[in-house]
Amino acid sequence: MNKLNNSNTNVLVVDDSIETIELIKRNLEAASFRIYIAHQVQSAIAILSSVNIDLVITDLKMPEQNGMQLVRHVSENFKHVGILVITGFPSIEGAVNSIKVGAEEYLVKPFTEDELFNSVERVLNKTFTGRKNRNTTADANTFGIIGTSEPMLNVFQTISKAKSTNATVLITGESGTGKELVARALHYSSGVQTPFVPINCGGIPDTLLESELFGHVKGAYTGANETRAGFFQTADGGTIFLDEIGNTSLAMQAKLLRVLQDKEFYMVGSKKPEKVNVRIVAATNVDLMELVKKGLFREDLYYRLFIINIQLPPLRQRGDDVEILTSYFLSKYAKELGKKEIRFTDKAMKALKVYDWPGNVRELQNLIYRLTILVEDDFIDIPDLPEAFRYSAYQDRGTDRPLVEIEHEYIMKVLGTHRNNISRTARTLGIDRKTLREKIKRIRGNSN
Repeated sequence: MNKLNNSNTNVLVVDDSIETIELIKRNLEAASFRIYIAHQVQSAIAILSSVNIDLVITDLKMPEQNGMQLVRHVSENFKHVGILVITGFPSIEGAVNSIKVGAEEYLVKPFTEDELFNSVERVLNKTFTGRKNRNTTADANTFGIIGTSEPMLNVFQTISKAKSTNATVLITGESGTGKELVARALHYSSGVQTPFVPINCGGIPDTLLESELFGHVKGAYTGANETRAGFFQTADGGTIFLDEIGNTSLAMQAKLLRVLQDKEFYMVGSKKPEKVNVRIVAATNVDLMELVKKGLFREDLYYRLFIINIQLPPLRQRGDDVEILTSYFLSKYAKELGKKEIRFTDKAMKALKVYDWPGNVRELQNLIYRLTILVEDDFIDIPDLPEAFRYSAYQDRGTDRPLVEIEHEYIMKVLGTHRNNISRTARTLGIDRKTLREKIKRIRGNSN
């Protein structure tokens, strides 16, 4: 048990047997655990509400309320607390059931001192590991990054590891996946009070980008009537977030490489190097290595940026995160708009889950915002959704359907992907716009 800091570990022992309680109490106190005692479920719940308990050890057989009710209560309301069930041979089936409702492990009476310690250590190790992952996730959730899917847990873990370093980070992922949120989480979750300066490299013409990033001196060009600092000076000591870095020119890439290598740059119109201490976090929705192969992106800059890579998964690969995000945005916008919180019907939620989400989380967020404004009922149903979602609800019905139905579904899916752009949809489908309009007219006529 010396692997754990037992003196800071609070254990609640719940049993109506004084002998069992004394046995556990004596052994665990000898290992420096802090022990709390309850002889019935209600007393245990009261202690849990007032003390930061790390581990509950409970018998299943007790008067009034049984231990299974306590296991369920702890599992639902105190998710950070580990649960170890103790039971006699006649109750092993109940102990197994307790695992299903939230207990980590069960221990059969009579047990030895070693068996007790080994079980306690295993449960606490599981609990502390899970708590660490939850804390990492909670840190990220503070900055609006929501999710419990495996790809997102990997993202949270990388953020946790990278936040306390000054290493360059490259965030990659499709548009709308939340790259700036990750950059902010990297910066602010470290706890430092330093500047975070975001800049969209794709939104500024290259002729102006150099001055925006590095500043200029008075007289550097026509209209430069005074010396002005750039984003790098503003971010000194903190983080600069360079979004859409793949859109920068080769000349600008050379200047960024100098900052990364030498921690210095030149203001426009100046021959004096400016020193800067800034962490660079870059992001892109394109494959930079492909740009390197085409000669559009510097290979040396690519590897300088690729010290730590955080790959954000598209929403379509995040499983049940769609439902979690939907619940989050419904609650968020209900509060912001002063409206009652509405819910999706099972069919409507199914439509969201099978949709491809080309716009990713941003598209989902905008959809929920719009529906919160427009829907007056308590539930959002299929007819409330845009047409692309209505047809996506039938995607998993198999292929044993009329060909015309499959064609209609596919047309609406492609139309939704291209955000109702007729020209792009027609090109993707390989038909002319007139034919597409006629098909859409028939589809919409049939759906009314």
